[in-house]
Amino acid sequence: MTESEITNPYIIQFPALDWEFEINPTAVTVFGLSIQWYGIIIAFGLLLAVLYCFPRMKKFGINSDDAVDAVIGGVIGGVVGARLYFVAMKWDDYKQDTLKDTFLAVINTRNGGLAIYGGIIGALIVGLTICKIKKIKMFPMLDISLMGFLIGQGIGRWGNFVNQEAFGINTDSIFGMTGGRIQQIILRETQIGGSMYENGINMMWEKPVHPCFLYESVWCLLGFVILAFYSKHRKYDGQLTLMYMAWYGAERAVVEGLRIDSLMIGNVRVSQLVSVIILIVSVILQIVIGLNAKRDPEKYVLYVNTEESKLMLKKSVSVNTENDEEEIVITSDEEDDEDNTKEDLKNGTDY
Repeated sequence: MTESEITNPYIIQFPALDWEFEINPTAVTVFGLSIQWYGIIIAFGLLLAVLYCFPRMKKFGINSDDAVDAVIGGVIGGVVGARLYFVAMKWDDYKQDTLKDTFLAVINTRNGGLAIYGGIIGALIVGLTICKIKKIKMFPMLDISLMGFLIGQGIGRWGNFVNQEAFGINTDSIFGMTGGRIQQIILRETQIGGSMYENGINMMWEKPVHPCFLYESVWCLLGFVILAFYSKHRKYDGQLTLMYMAWYGAERAVVEGLRIDSLMIGNVRVSQLVSVIILIVSVILQIVIGLNAKRDPEKYVLYVNTEESKLMLKKSVSVNTENDEEEIVITSDEEDDEDNTKEDLKNGTDY
């Protein structure tokens, strides 16, 4: 596959692998409303995360029925936080002549425009607030939730693939990709006034670029496998959270340096700086807490192994069992009433 101009914006190529795809970002149009693959893929990742996490919450000492509100709130907070973070960093791109037009531009997420760290912040603020209100233990909830988050991140990044966004600088790698929209973006943004021009990024539109979405997707899914395996051997609540911070922080600190669309403050890549800080802090905390857990293991008993957790889970099972029994009794009574009615009708009883 030779390097050349791609006039079709929906064409995506991996030249070294001789792969070519044609993908319209719009999956379907219903009553004039365009439904984007980006949203469908993110929703699918969220669904897989929920299907994985909820059946396993008891292993962390959490009653899944109590956690529903926290998860829903976290999802909503995550989406809102991701959008607000992204818009705040690129306010000039969304500010319109009128308040109405600005608002419509801000809430239009069908073509992308979500920042992962804003999503994490929003999800934590809302989700943990609900956990506090409902008296759900924070660290066990974070541990199981962040494993699901890795699933969502790993799957959701493929929305960037469909939209031909979140790519990096030119590369000769076997995984290098290009596409009609990618070439258009490079041609536009390397002109005077474009973001690449302003940030001093030199790009060749006809050359392949780093598929940063692919790197992050693979890294997140691999991280999920590692954390899922290690969850059975965790030493203290919050350990998986710290491992997530280190794992994701390390990847983002490297891959963010390859991207051409980083959110910037001056000459600083915001996500890269945040990632480095998160990585360093998490490593330090793991060392300190790990040493303390060895010296005083009784202080770091997993919540799921405490009497409080066992009693709470036992009560939840009892409540569910009682509810099931009540349903059975009601159903049985209804069947008896139906049988009596049939018998009365047979005997000529007047209703």
